Amino acid sequence: MLDKTTTPDGYGGFTPVWKEGAEFKAAIVFNTSLEARRAQAEGVKSLYTVTTRRGTVLEYHDVFKRARDGKVFRVTSDGDDKYTPNSATLDMRQVTAEEWSLVDGQSTGTT
Repeated sequence: MLDKTTTPDGYGGFTPVWKEGAEFKAAIVFNTSLEARRAQAEGVKSLYTVTTRRGTVLEYHDVFKRARDGKVFRVTSDGDDKYTPNSATLDMRQVTAEEWSLVDGQSTGTT
């Protein structure tokens, strides 16, 4: 996870700083469905499906970084919408996400 904090900018405002937070395991798959391709043609960023364990609840607009390549994603759905019931043997929860980049002036730090 990337956690957003702020620091004073010296001019009465603030600068956002992203710090690495909790780690979690997930499968991130590029969405190649017809609907996703149509959305991309209309200007929507690349869409991904993120699958985690049922106990890992990603919330709308959470930001996280993939460890293997440093690619940053932002969650675009609610983690409470799509998950297997507790009685199921399959333990999973899914959200959608988009590739996301930090805006100029924002930095990533480590904790």
